[in-house]
Amino acid sequence: MSGIYDDPWAYELACSFRDVAAEVDVLLGWCAELGARPASVLELAAGPAEHAREFARRGLAATALDLNPAMCAYAARAGARIEVVQDDMTRFDLGRRFDLVVTMLDSTSHLMTLDAFVAHLRRVAAHLSPGGLYVVEMSHPRDRLGDDPSVSTGWTVERGGVRASVRWGEPSDRLDPVTQIADDHVTMTITDGGGTRVLRDVVPYRFWTATELDAAIRLAGGLGVAARYGDFGGGEDAVALTAPEAWRMITILRRA
Repeated sequence: MSGIYDDPWAYELACSFRDVAAEVDVLLGWCAELGARPASVLELAAGPAEHAREFARRGLAATALDLNPAMCAYAARAGARIEVVQDDMTRFDLGRRFDLVVTMLDSTSHLMTLDAFVAHLRRVAAHLSPGGLYVVEMSHPRDRLGDDPSVSTGWTVERGGVRASVRWGEPSDRLDPVTQIADDHVTMTITDGGGTRVLRDVVPYRFWTATELDAAIRLAGGLGVAARYGDFGGGEDAVALTAPEAWRMITILRRA
């Protein structure tokens, strides 16, 4: 038995339902709408660094930062020309600035306290170029507060002759009303020509509301909200955070 974050290949497979290239198209489109033309990008809590790798394919100077050594090693071997840094998203100091910083896939759920979130935002602000943008993708609040979650806790993916069924969270994984933390039980069953193996893990998840995010931004200083969306889509395809079809909480911050 091993944890999902200790097996980067399996984690990347589990998340392969996402269209990373299309998401990067939208991210760059949002930058253009806000008058930014990024030449450098930093992906935080990057895991396998799929977005950093895609940015690098587009010609951007891309850096991926993650705390997990297995994830960093995997990202460094993945083929795209990216710099990989093993560090904490609340304490990193790379000694340079970036035009664009991104944190994807609700990785801010690993920030368990308001102090940690504020420290994270201060580190981001210190690493943004003048006018630089920070895009943070979080779960939509209705997934934890509403009776009709917008994201399923179970899904199936297939890639290269490998099939995987994933359950991320069980009905018994209750959110603690005081800490707003839940221990999400993760089960991933992977089947290929060599047989079947099962990964099991318990992943602490910290739920953040929109108002808490705004409070963290004010406390951190140095950043201001430039735009908010409920999905990846630009122009006529933009989805408001309050729209019924919104399934993510995506906030774009600009360095003040």
